[in-house]
Amino acid sequence: MSKNILVVDDEESILTLLQYNLNQSGYDVQTAMDGEEALQKAVEHHPDLIVLDLMLPKLDGIEVCKQLRQQKLMIPILMLTAKDDEFDKVLGLELGADDYMTKPFSPREVVARVKAILRRSQTASFLPENDVDEDVEQVRIGDLRILPEHYEAYFLSEQLELTPKEFELLLYLSRHKGRVLTRDQLLSAVWNYDFAGDTRIVDVHISHLREKIERNTKKPIYIKTIRGLGYKLEEPKANE
Repeated sequence: MSKNILVVDDEESILTLLQYNLNQSGYDVQTAMDGEEALQKAVEHHPDLIVLDLMLPKLDGIEVCKQLRQQKLMIPILMLTAKDDEFDKVLGLELGADDYMTKPFSPREVVARVKAILRRSQTASFLPENDVDEDVEQVRIGDLRILPEHYEAYFLSEQLELTPKEFELLLYLSRHKGRVLTRDQLLSAVWNYDFAGDTRIVDVHISHLREKIERNTKKPIYIKTIRGLGYKLEEPKANE
């Protein structure tokens, strides 16, 4: 079954170009030319991915992204921005965008990014714990259970609502349980970007994860801050 992509841009030529190239790659494509239309179509049709321009009429891309996340719609988002836009990429990413590209861009590169994001965020239908095949990899840490192949995570048997990047960060931390990981290491491993030392995006995502898996975010027992170094995920102690 082909994936459905929502492409949002107020320039008709860009919409046509991206729609053609994504169609050629086997995707079904819907389009929207302003933020309100984009939000409406995303809520009604739940596309598998949104290619979202930053500068839009009615609602800009940041606001669309923010409202989708507030409605618990964890649809992967590829943000588009012109080179001369004053775009805080950290803000866009921390609000829930999964990747961004600057204009002008190669349609081939957009398609490649779309494929990469969809590959990372590919999810399977919900599987209750007793129905999980024994051969499926599971990572267990305290009350946390992660199913890498299904792109799902559970805490106290309840499925967590995670953005693709939150899931990747949690999985990376879990695969390196007990190890101290610097912010730069996490940035490189999960985002693959050169942020020129700006690691705020890591701190924001750590904060989001703590809100979902810690009983007391001020006294975390899973994701510990190692002052001056970074973070580590560890098995909670019996008395914690």
